[in-house]
Amino acid sequence: MNPASDVVVTVPSLLALAIAALISALVTWASRPLLQRYALARPNARSSHRIPTPQGAGIAVIAATLLVASMWAAWANIAIPPALVIATIVIALVGFADDIVSLPVPVRLVLQAACVGAVVFTAPETSRIVPALPLALERGFILLAGIWFVNLVNFMDGLDLMTVAEVVPVTAALLLLGWLGELSWPAALIATTLCGAMLGFAPFNKPVAKVFLGDVGSLPIGLLLGWCLLELAWHGQPAAALLLPAYYLTDSTITLFRRVARREQFWSAHRSHFYQRATDNGFTVPRVTGEVLALNIVLAVLAIVTVRAGSMAATLLALIAGAIAIGLVLRRFSRRQGS
Repeated sequence: MNPASDVVVTVPSLLALAIAALISALVTWASRPLLQRYALARPNARSSHRIPTPQGAGIAVIAATLLVASMWAAWANIAIPPALVIATIVIALVGFADDIVSLPVPVRLVLQAACVGAVVFTAPETSRIVPALPLALERGFILLAGIWFVNLVNFMDGLDLMTVAEVVPVTAALLLLGWLGELSWPAALIATTLCGAMLGFAPFNKPVAKVFLGDVGSLPIGLLLGWCLLELAWHGQPAAALLLPAYYLTDSTITLFRRVARREQFWSAHRSHFYQRATDNGFTVPRVTGEVLALNIVLAVLAIVTVRAGSMAATLLALIAGAIAIGLVLRRFSRRQGS
């Protein structure tokens, strides 16, 4: 373990988590009156909320994440890629603009692609997942996957505490993998501060939510989380990088394919995600997010097992177990309560 990793482990990283949580909570609390005035999300036929609710608290989450991570990285002599920080700020501004004036879909996609591409194509050429592929082709696939991941985090942020139930277990697992030496320290530090920032936001987003993340939060969260998972895959752990966000990936991807097959405008707002259908089928919001949280904890444990076991058989069993667990939850969400 090098001197930088000695600095970041255990107590110091937990302190970073706590500071990020405190900053996120304070900024969320202080910004609510302004968001109430200028960024009010009014309910419509596709909404899960019933009363006008301010959105845009993602400003607090992203500010806390980047501020604490950057300060801690400077103190610990750890290099967080400048392209990641700049792209995160830019994509947050894109999200903020969309929260206020609703940008056209092509404009959003071009700007998102530019941000994801800046992160992907400035990474070292030695960072590879499938070395047999030409580098340009692999990076092209990663770019498309990154754009999809950024958007699916946004799509899945449609229920009180849903994003908290997803991001906190994933980032906590990434922090643990950092402690175990299975993840680069820049990624572990970003995951730590993002986990703390989400915990600071959580009390304001619990049912019935007092404030939402908004696109200003969900889009950059998708970028930061996607980069951390990409770093894990580049570290030789693609199975773990797939298992950690597997619920979000499965729900959103199946929903997308269904909407495309039905020739719907898949880019428009809707209520056909499994978690949304669950509330229509009689599940309460706390129950849905509680089951998602429990599922994500299971997936996190399975991801850590694949890393620590180090065998193909264990990895395959963990992937199968994860697929079964996700399938059971999606099936429950698809069926009406009492049927």
